[in-house]
Amino acid sequence: MNKAFTKESDEADDDDPQLPLALSGGKNYITPQGYARIRGELLDLIDNERPKVVEIVHWAASNGDRSENGDYIYGKKRLREIDRRIRFLTKRLEIMEVSDPSVHHGSDQIFFGATVTYIDDAGVQRTVTILGVDEADSSLAQVSWVSPIARTLLKARTGDVLQLVTPAGIVEIEVLSVQYPVPGPNGSTV
Repeated sequence: MNKAFTKESDEADDDDPQLPLALSGGKNYITPQGYARIRGELLDLIDNERPKVVEIVHWAASNGDRSENGDYIYGKKRLREIDRRIRFLTKRLEIMEVSDPSVHHGSDQIFFGATVTYIDDAGVQRTVTILGVDEADSSLAQVSWVSPIARTLLKARTGDVLQLVTPAGIVEIEVLSVQYPVPGPNGSTV
């Protein structure tokens, strides 16, 4: 029989997304805000979205013939997607290590959570914030702490000239400034 006419099993949909390899001895740093956002997403899926979809699937199943019932078929598929995301987020939260960057406020040395302004040898100035793998967003000038630029910048200080290895070759960059969030009154960041 031609493979094009065989039915795929539902188990193919249950494959978990691949987790990034354990980084630097298994550490997966994240800011308190990033942890709260990911935990909030997980709790919303468990407490709100999943029960709504279960209710729809239950209602659709009570209508009879499930083979052509769009609400039932779509609901079951959506339920698998939600369960997959819940498993993924749960695994990620288990290996996260919350690191508050505000403890370094006032320091000129670059650590996790720093916002760093640097200039390259072509005179282009850039500002990046070094965050966790699960929270960095390049469109907001945020880079993962395991990215090449972050690895080059970490532990450097204001005024240091560093060698950044790029696909185009080595680029010299100079650290212009380092900033951290201000600690809040109860130890939280502002």
